[in-house]
Amino acid sequence: MSKYYVFFTRNTLPQPNVASLVQVTNSANAAANLGYPAVLVYLRKGWSALNPVDLLFPFRPRKPDDQLAKIYNLQEQLKVADLPVPWPIDFWDSKWTSASTIVSKYYLPIHLLKSTKIVHSRDWNFVKAAIKNGIPAIYEQHHHENKKFEPEIVCNPLFQIAVTVADTVRHTMIENGMPAEKVIMLHNGFNQLFLVRQTVAAENWRQQLLADDRQYLAVYAGGLYPFKGVDMLVDVARELPEVQFAIAGGDSSQVTAYQQLATDKQVKNINFLGYLPQNQLASLLQAADVLTHPHCQTEAATFTSPLKFFDYMASGTPIIATEIASLMEFKSGKIAAIWCEPDNPYRFAQSIRDSLAKYPRRSEGYAETLDFVKQFSWENRIEKILSYVDADVRSQIIC
Repeated sequence: MSKYYVFFTRNTLPQPNVASLVQVTNSANAAANLGYPAVLVYLRKGWSALNPVDLLFPFRPRKPDDQLAKIYNLQEQLKVADLPVPWPIDFWDSKWTSASTIVSKYYLPIHLLKSTKIVHSRDWNFVKAAIKNGIPAIYEQHHHENKKFEPEIVCNPLFQIAVTVADTVRHTMIENGMPAEKVIMLHNGFNQLFLVRQTVAAENWRQQLLADDRQYLAVYAGGLYPFKGVDMLVDVARELPEVQFAIAGGDSSQVTAYQQLATDKQVKNINFLGYLPQNQLASLLQAADVLTHPHCQTEAATFTSPLKFFDYMASGTPIIATEIASLMEFKSGKIAAIWCEPDNPYRFAQSIRDSLAKYPRRSEGYAETLDFVKQFSWENRIEKILSYVDADVRSQIIC
């Protein structure tokens, strides 16, 4: 019987605009690319979850369907398994009808246990259940949380390692009971498909977006939130009427709200594209003359993972980035980038002008940036995490 490296998320998939799910899916994809028998396990709700055969035999790993693969840039080596959680699961706020309970008390010990060698999850309840059922576990926590870690779990030899993406979160985890020697800080990564040059698709984006004889395209890709600096970008666009701005991300209500903001401020050189699947995002980033990372100086800036920043670098396109704590280590890196103080639209606009002068667009990307970013692939991240896993466990999950 196959023994799998199980990545679990207590979410349904796909869900656009959820950065944490990009991290989970790409981690599983990277493990599969490295030759590990990785399975991405998630939940399925709705009418299809009522299928009695699926309820009796829920864990049947298969290839991801085309929609899932396109949205998250998944490759054919990865397998997926969606566990059915029919009504009334999660309908009432009750311990006994929660998806966490069903997964931990039913699916894990009865259906996953016999074919799972190790689990990797951001779901603490799932990790605890794995340990209690004798399965080695890797835990990830990327944000500050108030929960206390139970000594009988974190000191158990089956608990391999905890991973976070910021030193500030690591310190919080230690304060909440995580042994210091069992928690490491590792940045997130980027999907290596972003390195593949998409010259034709990038040129199509430029033809589609550049209007009114503008020659320059500035792109932002990410969440549409004020703390991400999107409000400021509207002001920046007003300062640079000769530059076309394109903003990718957000749901329909956010897009509508920002379109109205731009209209109210009489900014006509900015397009809000809405959410783009991962397989379309790479060509948009390569189409730009400059990529914008305008994150504001907020508490989130101390632990924001550079997930978007890595995607930007993988495109080889010049970057304008604000000097926030979570990005400072990259300022000395050999990359095509201009750095700017946060929360200052005038300085940010000038930085874009400086970048256009210093780093003219190259369809092949800037080689120094492309070389620098390769160390941050999801595959490298998985290899580093597994280096902390007991050798006997690691040896048993290699195909």
